[in-house]
Amino acid sequence: MKYADLHVHTVYSDGTSTPAEVVCCAKEKNLSCIAICDHDCIDGIAPSIAHSEEVQVEIIPGVELTIIKDTKEIHLLGYFVEWKEKWFTEILERVQRERVTRLDRMIEKLKSFDIEIDRERVMRISGGKGSVGRLHLARALVEVKAVSSIRVAFDRYIGDFRPCYVEDIGFSPKEAIDLILRAKGVPVLAHPGVIEDDSLVKEFIKYGIRGIESFHPEHSQADREKYEKISKEYGLLVTGGSDCHGLGKGRILMGSVKVPYDFVERLKEEAGRIKAARTSN
Repeated sequence: MKYADLHVHTVYSDGTSTPAEVVCCAKEKNLSCIAICDHDCIDGIAPSIAHSEEVQVEIIPGVELTIIKDTKEIHLLGYFVEWKEKWFTEILERVQRERVTRLDRMIEKLKSFDIEIDRERVMRISGGKGSVGRLHLARALVEVKAVSSIRVAFDRYIGDFRPCYVEDIGFSPKEAIDLILRAKGVPVLAHPGVIEDDSLVKEFIKYGIRGIESFHPEHSQADREKYEKISKEYGLLVTGGSDCHGLGKGRILMGSVKVPYDFVERLKEEAGRIKAARTSN
């Protein structure tokens, strides 16, 4: 039986693995297909596809957009987006520039705790390309021995609503969903159990999501069953993935959550319907 991991990050956002390493890891985990879903960035897709040809691992081109709703940070996955479209890449490049501004503001806040971090250090850790984020800053804090671990960096300083936290740059729910649909992709709500507000799930359904990521490492069995039930009730797709960040979360999660390949086939069918509808319009 073939399996897929539909939520994987590379060094082009906050993962620690290169596209080549990601693809090789997928092969080692006996995965037939993975979705590259970097945060607000599509730069990891092309190199992943290039390396996938050598080991015969199918790559789904994807993205994970950041949404801000009433101070909550929510993520939207977009599968099979037309990632080479110039208008789409320009929007993501703007978001990436705004992420650097956010980084500068967090670095400034850290100074009040007598912690000096150079932006250049964080950018070096991030590779200087793609999307820079809090995980890169956390790694810099560990590097200068301001904290003992990435987890402590988040818990003490840069986690949600901690003293050096700065709200992420993001889209509204409707903007993000419309953006994925305009790119002829399939919009799927990522790890809704992390949001801890199911009223928002209903709002995303109203705006046009096509699926819910029911299978995720941070979802309990009860979460999975609940979101599968909601998906069935509203005629939505069910997806799942490990949300692998390489060693960014302490251990490689690739394949810890995987779904049967028929989940991929359903995504492809939905992507085909969306593309046909957008083209006819």
